Amino acid sequence: MAGVPEVKRFFREAGDVDVDKSDIDRFRAFVDEKIDDLATAGRDSARWNDRDVIAPQDLPITKGLQERMREFGKLESAGDMRDWIGQTLRRPPDDVTFGEETEDVLTEVFGGLGIGLARSFRIVDPEVGSPNTGHWERSFALFRLLI
Repeated sequence: MAGVPEVKRFFREAGDVDVDKSDIDRFRAFVDEKIDDLATAGRDSARWNDRDVIAPQDLPITKGLQERMREFGKLESAGDMRDWIGQTLRRPPDDVTFGEETEDVLTEVFGGLGIGLARSFRIVDPEVGSPNTGHWERSFALFRLLI
């Protein structure tokens, strides 16, 4: 599977956790879910401002996510992850159009979300070394509360 070493390295560097192939599928599902959520929120904001195209300022990016995005840019694994995210990022729903600048920002947004996800495992279970299904489900539940 393309990207396995890159994603493993990213999770190790970002959250000090080890992931396997099935976890990478879970991460992809997480990214797909969050792109839909961000696209929907961005679409609503753009429409509220009488625009059809989502601009970066339409995305619901919190202070915490901004900080994770900056941290993502400093990781050694960031370049490989940008490539992986760019290749695997699912297109938004049909009724959503991202502007060119927004497309450029999305990779950083998902890098920041990935850092938050990787670190959430240690919040859910400080002793976790390799997250299991329960860890993933609890971490996803935390993100669903906020994003």
